[in-house]
Amino acid sequence: MNPETNQLIAELEHKFDAINQNTNTHLEGLLWSKPITYWDYIQTDALLNLQTQRTTLPDEMVFIMYHQVNELLFKMILWEMKQVCHTEKPDTKFFAERMSRISRYFNMLTTSFDIMGDGMEVDQYMKFRNTLTPASGFQSAQYRLIEFASTDLINLIDYRFRATIDRNTPYSHAFEHLYWQAAGKDYKTGTKSFLILEFERKYKQEFLRYMEEYNTINIWQKFKQLPIEDQQDADLIAAMRHYDKTVNITWVMGHLNAAKKYIESGQGSGEATGGSDWKKYMHPKYQRRIFFPELWSEDELKNWGEDC
Repeated sequence: MNPETNQLIAELEHKFDAINQNTNTHLEGLLWSKPITYWDYIQTDALLNLQTQRTTLPDEMVFIMYHQVNELLFKMILWEMKQVCHTEKPDTKFFAERMSRISRYFNMLTTSFDIMGDGMEVDQYMKFRNTLTPASGFQSAQYRLIEFASTDLINLIDYRFRATIDRNTPYSHAFEHLYWQAAGKDYKTGTKSFLILEFERKYKQEFLRYMEEYNTINIWQKFKQLPIEDQQDADLIAAMRHYDKTVNITWVMGHLNAAKKYIESGQGSGEATGGSDWKKYMHPKYQRRIFFPELWSEDELKNWGEDC
């Protein structure tokens, strides 16, 4: 055997010795293993069988696949966020590179709305959307996890209640005042819509765990751990602002404008499938979702989402 092969075997023995495994057993296993193929590695067959229509309308398939692609991108974003947030003291290079990845994923999401906005016939959409009721894109749990991992929890609280909530507030109480509760909760009576009740039944406990887990390790907190001179770096600040604006204005408005085309087409009730006040819930000027308010001027904060 050549020196390179001997070196590889020595490294394998070191690897398996470290976990109390027999190297020869693993090498023999390679004799009987099948070569990897693209379709096995990517799980193509499983992936392509996850699209199940509820109607016979062809454009429903576009709607299903588009949202599944979104959820895969959300998973990629969370994957990068977890690396940043769970690294005890990320250096600036690592932090900036991961933020660039996250922003690229959201840029892709933002520029993809033409697929849904222009890629379905209005008549077909207004028919198959009735089969979705009361489901709603509001119920994307991964999107909520992205929000929790991005910023301090106070920035996700409905602005009407922020003065009554601080870091000592129980997470269960803060949860009831998250900005998106306004999409289906009557704060006067405490009554919640079926949309939110089902969402909470499925995900509330996971959300509460995530809120606590990321309370002190979210993206903003990790940014504040960087050296002071790096926190003042113009390029890094621009990257943080870009992420904030892309998620909370550009992407949201892309979603809102795509929804308007169909919901306000005159071919339906003009209501969202989940029954929410969708314009007020989605438009950034109402709920003022801002991850990094410290990086924006008073004027920018005051006029957040106004020029959309």
